[in-house]
Amino acid sequence: MTAAAETAVPVQRHRWTVDDFHRMVEHGVIGENDRIELLDGELYEMTPIGSRHAAATDFLLRALDRAVGDAAVVRCQSPIRLGDLSEPQPDLALLRPRPDWYRDAHPSPGDVLLVIEVADRSLAYDRDLKLPAYARAGIPEAWLIALNDGRLEIHRNPAPDGYRRIERMPLDEAEAVPLPVGETSVDLRPLA
Repeated sequence: MTAAAETAVPVQRHRWTVDDFHRMVEHGVIGENDRIELLDGELYEMTPIGSRHAAATDFLLRALDRAVGDAAVVRCQSPIRLGDLSEPQPDLALLRPRPDWYRDAHPSPGDVLLVIEVADRSLAYDRDLKLPAYARAGIPEAWLIALNDGRLEIHRNPAPDGYRRIERMPLDEAEAVPLPVGETSVDLRPLA
């Protein structure tokens, strides 16, 4: 064997940018209806939405919209640009109101008041990958609703290594969970 054949070449990982991701969609590499999201430069196929997840998301969409009225924009499964390498699609998000309704660009971390992830099959992915990404981006509050465990986790005080404060409660006790908009709250007990 020659010396050239024995020289190891390090393998490089390619990290995709949000712009790369959008170009892949524009050119048909990724279909518009494919359930793919970009986190920290990596593409992840999202788990299929089951009926329990869909029902919980529908309930939350209606409850949040009623609770906040015009004080916030409620978004459902729409992208949030966290930086150059991440554009997740939280199940729900409360955004600062804007006259253009974010028509010209997806919201950025400074626009986000709250993200909510509903988890049945996706608990590890949501907790271990998405919530840390939200914290690194400075999203002030994130909720994880663990349907199979009947539990709500409220994550606050974001830091580069995750949220500093986590409050857990059974969903059947989540009667008046405060929202980060005015003096509003939402009753999550129907999700138990």
